[in-house]
Amino acid sequence: MNIAIKSYQIEDVQQAISIWNEVVEDGVAFPQTELLTPETGHEFFSQQSYTGIAYEEGSNQIVGLYILHPNNVGRCGHICNASYAVKSSIRGQHIGEKLVNHCKAEAKNLGFQILQFNAVVKTNLPALHLYQKLGFTQLGTIPKGFRMKDGSYEDIIPHYCML
Repeated sequence: MNIAIKSYQIEDVQQAISIWNEVVEDGVAFPQTELLTPETGHEFFSQQSYTGIAYEEGSNQIVGLYILHPNNVGRCGHICNASYAVKSSIRGQHIGEKLVNHCKAEAKNLGFQILQFNAVVKTNLPALHLYQKLGFTQLGTIPKGFRMKDGSYEDIIPHYCML
């Protein structure tokens, strides 16, 4: 599978929201609880500093995406935040790694100096492994920082890397 990453365009909205909503519905990684519609999805993806779309070059099938935006404003505006989603049926094929690496380069191009993840859920072992592999630093643990879909609470582990 030959994966490339491009900037989000409106024609990507249906496939992008399908992948995004899959993660939201799982209820174990994203803080959002509301599903995106084509209208709200286009608005959401368009308002980011950058939305990257991973697609299979032969079929143009979207296989993942990321959103990139400031983590804060003013004196902390040099820190960005990102979220990643990969189609569940093809996870484990290093698409997430491609998304994170592309995101780091794009963030640097946009003038950000630090990429920070505020809420990596402790049970999200693939993400934790990937961020360790890519040199992110864990900042500690926030006990019960994430409400799981079943109503229980799980710890979160913020991460960052210098760009």
